[in-house]
Amino acid sequence: MKTEAFGSIQSGKKATLYILENKNHTVVKVTDFGATLVSVLFADKDGVMKDMVLGYDDAASYEKGTSCFGATIGRNGNRIKDARFTIDGKEWVIEANENNNSLHSGKNGFNHLMWEMKESGDNYVTFYHYSPQEEQGFPGNMHVTVTYTLDDEDTVHITYHAKADADTVMNFTNHSYFNLAGHDSGVMLDQKLQLFADAYTPDEDSHSIPTGEIAPVAGTPMDFTTMKPIGQDINADFEQLHFTGGYDHNYVTDNYAKGNRRLIATAYSDKTGIAMDVTSDCPCVQFYAANFVENEHGKNGHTYNKRDAFCLETQVEPNAVNVEDFHSPILNAGEQYDSVTAYHFYIRK
Repeated sequence: MKTEAFGSIQSGKKATLYILENKNHTVVKVTDFGATLVSVLFADKDGVMKDMVLGYDDAASYEKGTSCFGATIGRNGNRIKDARFTIDGKEWVIEANENNNSLHSGKNGFNHLMWEMKESGDNYVTFYHYSPQEEQGFPGNMHVTVTYTLDDEDTVHITYHAKADADTVMNFTNHSYFNLAGHDSGVMLDQKLQLFADAYTPDEDSHSIPTGEIAPVAGTPMDFTTMKPIGQDINADFEQLHFTGGYDHNYVTDNYAKGNRRLIATAYSDKTGIAMDVTSDCPCVQFYAANFVENEHGKNGHTYNKRDAFCLETQVEPNAVNVEDFHSPILNAGEQYDSVTAYHFYIRK
């Protein structure tokens, strides 16, 4: 593993870039600011290296950015309605930062923090953070680690471990934006996606809080059970797509059981031949088509715009802490939280 200076944030703290490379010369770059995935470089069908993750050139740009490129999200990924919830009979009110709701745990979310590099090896790096109750307003003081591992099969494993001293919400995710033709290749609507999910959670309105229903995708533009171009139905006359300007919805993945890692999504670019399989032990995944990215000045002088990438954020359902029929994000005091999501890259024959 190599390291490079990655600039400073407003507090004056200096960030570091950690560079992992395997025997195939696939390269993964991560930084301690936000425990963020900065780059994934992989050779396309012609042997040309493609960086498939949107991002920035330094930590200061990540601090200023509003799109959460590559970030570790926590304690709670996605939204909590009215920024409030009840655990053990006590109501907790956290920061409202989007339409009176809490999105990605507010301004003190994990993506805005400098993490400690705890441990590293030839093919992995582990970041650590101590999250006191006062930091985000969730109950409990929490210790959390995030480990990025690059194996020789060109798989990026993201492993989360955490424990708190009170019953609390734990729903971590990674917010990488992928473009399998390269981060600087523009609109990705011709890239194909398959989601192993027969159901999704419809939203109440444009504020993207689920109604509480788990609805079948069959017969709707939300159906990705068979691989299709992301752009095929994105502009369909369908209320859910009108709410969010395209895909930005939670899918309830098939064959979930606690601790069961399984294939939940596959994506593919005809242009590069690059495919990506996503495996996870999470019950759900948020599929987001970068509908709200606009004029973001990113890596190597490139500017990112609407639908230049897609996100597959593994999680429990948005607002699950307030919906009894959803998968619970609550972890009891002293219990260990363990979760793994992995992205496997390969050339599709």
